[in-house]
Amino acid sequence: MDGTHKDLFLGSLDRCSENRNFIPVFYERFLSRSDAIRDKFKNTDFEKQNEMLLRSLKLAAGATSGDPSSLREIRERAETHDRHHLNIEPSMYETWMTTVIEVASEYDTAWTDEVEEAWTAILGHVITHMVKFY
Repeated sequence: MDGTHKDLFLGSLDRCSENRNFIPVFYERFLSRSDAIRDKFKNTDFEKQNEMLLRSLKLAAGATSGDPSSLREIRERAETHDRHHLNIEPSMYETWMTTVIEVASEYDTAWTDEVEEAWTAILGHVITHMVKFY
């Protein structure tokens, strides 16, 4: 994966994260996309979940650049999300990615087509991995 994508993605994520509403707004929109998605989060502690999402986004960048620790954690996430555990269906990942990119584009004050390409490349890479292990 191109190092430029990683740098653009992480810079954008930092800018988004400066606003404490970034992740809560993402979850508000994501959960509104379908009853099935909302049901997956019905007993979720969102304070903890918000922190986990930010960590997962950073891990995605590390995994796509081959960082062994990030790759290991992404593999673990793939297992916890597979059909035998949380049963996160592959179609939900596309909705997740579309929603997070939509919200990021609103919260990143320096959003460009290149930044969007970086988000799509990084998250697409990880989603492909997650779906493969579904």
